[in-house]
Amino acid sequence: MLNKGDFTADLRLVWLAALAVPTGALCGLVALVLQRLIGLFTNLFYYQSLTVPHELISPPTDVHGWVAVALILVPVVGGLIIGLMARYGSERIRGHGIPEAMEAILIGQSRMQPRVAVLKPLSSAISIGSGGPFGAEGPIIMTGGAFGSIMAQICRTTAAERKTLLVAGAAGGMAATFGTPVAAVLLAVELLLFEWKPRSLVPVALASAVAALLRGLLQSDPRLSLGPTPLFPILPPHDPLDIVTLLACVPVGLLAGLTSLLLTGAVYAAEDAFHRLPIHWMWWPALGGLAVGIGGYFQPHALGVGYDNIERLLHGQYQLGPLVALIAVKFAIWAIALGSGTSGGVLAPLLIIGGALGGLEHLLGLPGGDAQFWPLISMAAVMGGTMRSPLTGVLFAMELTYDLNTFLALLIATTVSHGFTVLFMKRSILTEKVARRGYHVSREYTVDPLERLSVSEVMTAPVVTIPASLPARELLGTYFLGDPTTKHQGYPVVDPRGELLGVVTRSSLLEHWVSAFLDPEARSELAKTEPIIAYDLIGRAPITIFPEETCRTAAERMAAAGVGRLPVVSSEGPQKVIGIITRSDLLKPRARSVEEEVRRERLIRLRRRSRHKTRSEGRPG
Repeated sequence: MLNKGDFTADLRLVWLAALAVPTGALCGLVALVLQRLIGLFTNLFYYQSLTVPHELISPPTDVHGWVAVALILVPVVGGLIIGLMARYGSERIRGHGIPEAMEAILIGQSRMQPRVAVLKPLSSAISIGSGGPFGAEGPIIMTGGAFGSIMAQICRTTAAERKTLLVAGAAGGMAATFGTPVAAVLLAVELLLFEWKPRSLVPVALASAVAALLRGLLQSDPRLSLGPTPLFPILPPHDPLDIVTLLACVPVGLLAGLTSLLLTGAVYAAEDAFHRLPIHWMWWPALGGLAVGIGGYFQPHALGVGYDNIERLLHGQYQLGPLVALIAVKFAIWAIALGSGTSGGVLAPLLIIGGALGGLEHLLGLPGGDAQFWPLISMAAVMGGTMRSPLTGVLFAMELTYDLNTFLALLIATTVSHGFTVLFMKRSILTEKVARRGYHVSREYTVDPLERLSVSEVMTAPVVTIPASLPARELLGTYFLGDPTTKHQGYPVVDPRGELLGVVTRSSLLEHWVSAFLDPEARSELAKTEPIIAYDLIGRAPITIFPEETCRTAAERMAAAGVGRLPVVSSEGPQKVIGIITRSDLLKPRARSVEEEVRRERLIRLRRRSRHKTRSEGRPG
């Protein structure tokens, strides 16, 4: 009996984990560098200073007159620089990072160019520093992924192992940026890994933990501090929630889902509009920057990464008029700028728009909660709905604030938002870009149906075997010609004791006859030798499988060997054939899975007794 385990991990896991540790540390430092670059370019573009600030700063919000008009051109300059970098450096720096990482995983065998690791953070820092309404998380995810991919490419790794280290770098960068290691791991699982295996989960979790640890160590030096932990603390935490507040989370989730749908549609409507322009895409970011500059003229708080906006929203510091202006302008300039193909992330803008929406709901009289509560719930719901990552949205909000009493409310609102977008939006803001490049991404993770059934449940038994001494002519006429419904493409060949020698197939038999017919010398040799028997037609040693092994193992073994059938042999006697499994047999698990999805049946029937019978039974005798 085979010793089957729950997982397929082996000792390579230790090697991957060892590589993930320095990858996480490196990405923690890269996150620090990116934040310092954003601060440097913000100072350079708006304050004409080369000072590197110790924390993220925002563009000025109190300028007026001609100075405010002149500042409209700052995002244009930034967009022009990014367009030149993308044209003559690497086109991979365009976009918000996560779709590019997904594409590298899905079709690029997780190989990313080293220059992307340099150009992506630099272009993102210029974009955000010049007023772009983006977050740093998308660029750091792609940059961290690039460093993880480089680490894997230096070593001898498979494409699957490169994917693991790429995602480990991405998770490490996010954990170092926000101080949210658990949410970073969930984001990796929900968006990038496309699997849930120890082979990938353990290294990714280690990289995320190391990056978060490094972030905490850097806090001890005020010159290198990445900010407080948590990033946006809510003090004091909320009291346990009542039923009214929890019920109110349902409409908040629905409105967040609708907002997610509108955000995604706006971004790709803007992208379609840019594609219709009769100019090269290199100039698009500059045009997007013009829209950003105009929007910033009317609402300066919409510019930049906007962490100060998130903090004010979570502290309940907002008013109705400015809140409406912030939502409208941030929505418009972010969609236009992102659609132009500039470099920047989506997470911080989603948090701002979602938080502002929650503040608006509070001001309009939503029952329950308070001025701090609804922005937190709404920003998590908008993030979970737009990115199709509900668990990440919940954990991300909790790690940002450490407000554990909001857990149930976060779960309700984010799940409702996610359910809404799943029903009414085919693809997310992340997968839409990949789909537009011709690659479909499935976001549903299930156990492979082939993994759920063993070979013994689908194999054909008893199996027809062929004696090794059977002449080839008789083999052809008896087993391969005639009624196709009773014939097979291949048969196991056994010796007089019934032990397996190999497999003879229709193709090997026909190949023998065709080669003999075309080669005169071979034909004359055949005339001199003994008749060809089944044993002579065996091309290689038999490739077998045990009945206890899974259908997935059978499929992988067939694919690796390039065969269409495997003899099934007994565990007690590896040469004793007890059945055969073919490619068509491997459709049976899939057919069972389809039946489980589509077949509806009532297994328990409740009988209602008639009213007349009940009254009769109730009368005294």
